[in-house]
Amino acid sequence: MNHTEAQPIAEITWTGGPSPLAVNKKKLGMWLFLLSDTVTFSSLLIGYSYVRIASPDWPRPFEFYPAIVKATLMTVILLTSSLTMVLGVHAAHKNERGRAVKYILLTMLGGVLFDIIHISEWINLMINEHVTPFHNPWGSPLLGGAFFGLTGLHMLHVTIGVIYLGVIAWGFGSKRFAAEDVEVSGLYWHFVDLVWMFIFPLIYLINVAPK
Repeated sequence: MNHTEAQPIAEITWTGGPSPLAVNKKKLGMWLFLLSDTVTFSSLLIGYSYVRIASPDWPRPFEFYPAIVKATLMTVILLTSSLTMVLGVHAAHKNERGRAVKYILLTMLGGVLFDIIHISEWINLMINEHVTPFHNPWGSPLLGGAFFGLTGLHMLHVTIGVIYLGVIAWGFGSKRFAAEDVEVSGLYWHFVDLVWMFIFPLIYLINVAPK
């Protein structure tokens, strides 16, 4: 009786360029984090929208000046910081470390300015208008909770982003980090900016005080 020897299975090697199944672990980790954060902000915004529609005494307290002007300025600052972040990522991929660090620092400056303007608005509302997370003088007390909850959570993300970018700028400038680290930090910053594009109209623009 003849016995044939088992032939070894030939190894299949992908030769068509970068492997279609290869996933950058840093990008994957950031995308998974952003996905979970998207669920968090989406739930809060949907809940806020429901309460806003369901409350017959929902106040519309935001005057064009200073509230809407400040919010618009914060929006412009964040959009500009997204542009500088794109330029920073582009410079990093070209291995222009000095330019990349400069653009990252400009992005951080945008985040700091955003926080400063936002904190000044909080102080004005709490001291001059006597608005708290549980009370306001105009109508439904849920306004305070929604405003401080959503804007506070977003401002926390901006602050964390500024610290994160500071670490990346230091690491990339000292050649401890690679261009992909700058790109991954850019994903986070663009997400923070995108979330604000939903908060700005839902919190501010539809709550403009009637003339």
